[in-house]
Amino acid sequence: MYLPGHFKVEDKGAIHDAMRAYPFATLVTNGADGPFASHLPLLLDGDEGEFGTLLGHVAKANRHGRVPDSDEGVALVIFHGPQTYISPSWYESKREHGKVVPTWNYVAIHAYARIERFDDPVRLHGVLTRLTDRHEAGAKEPWKVTDAPDAFIQQQMKAITGLSLRIERIEAKLKLSQNRPEADRRAMVDGLSQSDQPGDRAVADAMQRVLRD
Repeated sequence: MYLPGHFKVEDKGAIHDAMRAYPFATLVTNGADGPFASHLPLLLDGDEGEFGTLLGHVAKANRHGRVPDSDEGVALVIFHGPQTYISPSWYESKREHGKVVPTWNYVAIHAYARIERFDDPVRLHGVLTRLTDRHEAGAKEPWKVTDAPDAFIQQQMKAITGLSLRIERIEAKLKLSQNRPEADRRAMVDGLSQSDQPGDRAVADAMQRVLRD
């Protein structure tokens, strides 16, 4: 992706934190008939490989769940963080000279990896358990895979394929108005923080962290 220096993030810990905070990703591969995308939650194992490994599953009927064609190559996994429209009406610069325009602030991570597919029931059950435990954490009465009859779970598993994506390269972008004067950025944070939209407030929090750094 287009990655100007002031928006580029290289801290692996910060990148992994964002991937865990926004785990619903878009998996894109390129086959003989063109690009193909799947949307799925992924679990990051940050200790496996130089940049970590992503784990998930798709339906066997999904093209990503079948044996790849020879043109598949490296997969692109896109993680979408918070994003929102930025109005120039918030800028201090608007009052000073008026030479301002709208923009869009967002967090995006591109992970490049090769897909390993697996159907081993023990390994697949482990991934399902970890994914479930991750997303049920904090629930008042968290559901567990073992709450369902084992025969039922085994039958369901026959319809899915496990995915392991060892990351070979990562690009991370925090486009949070780092190129604007600090007064403009603080005014944006104030404006977004007062919004009733969770996405706006999430962007405000991200901008505030960047300002502190």
